[in-house]
Formats: sequence, structure tokens, C-alpha cells
Amino acid sequence: MGMGRFAFALLLVSLCCTSSRLADAYDPLDPNGNITIVWDFQSLDVKAMAPYTVMVSIHNYQLYRHIEHPGWRLSWNWAGKEVIWNSVGAEATEQGDCSRVGGAARPHCCQKRPVMVDMPPGTPYNQQVANCCRGGVLSSSTQNNVTSTAALQMVVGEFALAKDKEPERPWGFDIGVPGYTCSNATKVPSTRSKVDKQRYVQALLTWQVTCAYSQFRESGAPPCCVSLSTFYNSTIVNCPLCSCGCRGDDQLGMLPAVGDDDEPVAPIVHCSQHMCPIRVHWHVKVNYRQYWRVKVTVKNYNLVRNYSDWNLVLQHPNLQSITQLFSFNYRPLVEYGTLNDTGMFWGIQYYNEMLLQDGDVQTEMILEKNQSDFTFSGGWAFPRRVYFDGHECVMPPADQYPSLPNEASLTTTRSLIAGPCLLLLLSLFLLL
Repeated sequence: MGMGRFAFALLLVSLCCTSSRLADAYDPLDPNGNITIVWDFQSLDVKAMAPYTVMVSIHNYQLYRHIEHPGWRLSWNWAGKEVIWNSVGAEATEQGDCSRVGGAARPHCCQKRPVMVDMPPGTPYNQQVANCCRGGVLSSSTQNNVTSTAALQMVVGEFALAKDKEPERPWGFDIGVPGYTCSNATKVPSTRSKVDKQRYVQALLTWQVTCAYSQFRESGAPPCCVSLSTFYNSTIVNCPLCSCGCRGDDQLGMLPAVGDDDEPVAPIVHCSQHMCPIRVHWHVKVNYRQYWRVKVTVKNYNLVRNYSDWNLVLQHPNLQSITQLFSFNYRPLVEYGTLNDTGMFWGIQYYNEMLLQDGDVQTEMILEKNQSDFTFSGGWAFPRRVYFDGHECVMPPADQYPSLPNEASLTTTRSLIAGPCLLLLLSLFLLL
């Protein structure tokens, strides 16, 4: 192969891999969702090469994905010889070898690749900054747009920096949560932050990093499955066999429980045909003249884990016509013009926001019939997609959905009813 053809082939492979990675991270239900990390330089004296102060903020702009305990673990590679002299709101997991730093003062972290973790709730006030100290937990932007942000402040120095030049940007960012891939730091227009009711302060320099999620990048089996039933068919369509694993598998599920030392441990899943930690059951309960009623139950089969701040995303064409909902919070996710077929459901605070071990939460919703498209046939009454805590659940095959009674059975049923009625009428006529 000539050099020209080889270079062209190499370029083609590179473009295909790049486009594949970009497509892999695309979420049609949350096309603009991401986690954005912002570095705001609050002090920066490049001429004196003095230590600088930077505020690092982590914003979860995802509509329905959140970060649970043990939380985010932010890491990166320094471009030069930087050390962290002080940190507030978070701490480095290791100090590292600081022998190269002279003087009596000891830096907070001298690692070439520091790993920063959020401080736990109850941290002394003098070690806090705004939006810190939640143990690394980040809410989704829909559930709580306040607790969806975290922050830490660092004093950084001892870096190799030419005079009148900006600090070199770190690289290799990672938030320590499976499924996320982060970009390089890019310079963006400087942000400003509000310090009180009347005053804003401007950052001297701002870097930005974007982290995107892909379920395909997250190792392991699916964490949830869906089962179906209806009032008009006695058949219960269970989760597909081995949806999340098979009986006897050593490791089951993607969402491991966490031990006392924040070390993930294998989930202990109640033995079932699907072996999923979570099962979502959709039951078509009642048919009214102008409305229909659905019951949704979320069952936790994981015997060693509670799911805090859980959420459920359902896609169904009739969700735009919800008239009443019980026991859950609800918000439509309208991302494409006026198309309103996707909704997010989550628990009520202090009532059912925690899905307990081997427990369940449930709701019922009443939906108004749209006479132009409403039908019970062809699987229309069942959801198109179901997500639990941001993970897509395994649906049963469409050809196994509960079906309406066919015409033959309807005719037989009518005959069985009509026969006794005719006999009764005949008996009454003879008596007369």
C-alpha cells in the first residue's frame, strides 16, 4: 500500500472512531445533558508567579441522571510542576511526595494527578464553600437545581510558568463515575458570580470541561427490566429471562451497593428469572369512557442497597394528557418543540424519595383519552422506553405484550351470555 493510501485509510479510521464516540454519548431523551466543570481564577499574578486561587464548580446539567453515594471523584493531570497548597470544600485523597517543595510549610497535595473528593455533610464551616460538602452526591437538574452543583476552592502554586503567560491547562479529566468521558479544558469567556444580594465578582480567567455519559461505556449488565399486565388479559408478561444476569452469576447489576468504607461491593439480588436489582411493572388497570388508569410499581430486588433520590423516566404518547397522579412528583421532558411524550417521575420528600432494600414504591395515573389515536391494541397502551436512575431498562419483546381478546373469543363470550338470556325469556313467555 502506498503512503498516500495508507494516510487516507488512517484518516478514515480516525474519523469513523471519532464520530462513533460522539454518537455513543448522544441521548435522545436528554440531548443537551452533560456535567460541566468550570475553573474560575479568583486571583492570578503571572508576572510574580505567585500562587493563584481557583474556584472549581461541578454543574450537573442532566435532566434525569444524578450522581449517588460514594459520589464524584475529580481527577486530572497537571501540565507542569503544580502543587495544591490549600483546599476548601474538598480534599485530595493523597498528599503525595512533597520533598521537592522547600520551606517549612507542607502543601495539601503534591500528586502529579490529584484526586479530589467532596467533604461530607457536617464539615466545619471554615472548611466549606458554597455548594460543597454533600459527600459527592449531585442531584439531577430536574429534581433539584440547587443540589445539582458542587464546588471546591484551591490555592495552587509552584508551577512552571513563563512571565506574562497564563497557567498551562491540566488534562486527562475524570469525575470517577462509570460511563462518563470528559473533554480537555478549554478557555471560555470569564464568568461572574454573585457574592451577595447586590454584588457580582468577575473571574480573571475561566476554563471549562464537559463530561458526557454513555450507557455503552458503563460496564456490566443492565440494572433494570420491565414487566407488563392489563385488566383485559390474565397473562402477566414478566421481565425477559436473564435480563440483567442469570441465576448463579457472581456479579449482577451495574449499580453496586456501597459498604461502610465507601468500597463498592457486589449486589445481593433476590433470586428471580430476570436477576435485576430493579423491576418496573406497568399495569393497565381500568378503562373509563373518557379516561384510562395505569398503575406503575418499582420493586427493589437488591437486598443490600437503598436507592436515594431515585427517578423514573417513561416514554408514552399519552403522557401529554395526564390529568391526575398519585404519590409521585412529575415533570414532562419536552426537548423537541411541543412533542410531549416523555415524563420524569420521582419520590416525594420525606415520604418515598428513598427506595428501600427489598421494598417498592408505586403510583397510579389517570390519563385522558385522545380519541384520534387512543387504542388498547398493538401494544399502544405500554411504554416505549423506561429508564431508572438514568439507565435504560430491558423491555419484553413486543410480540409477547398482553393482547386484546380476539374476535372469536368475543363471539364465544357473547354466545355464552346470550344463550341463558334467551332461555330465560322463553321460560317467562311459557309461564305467561
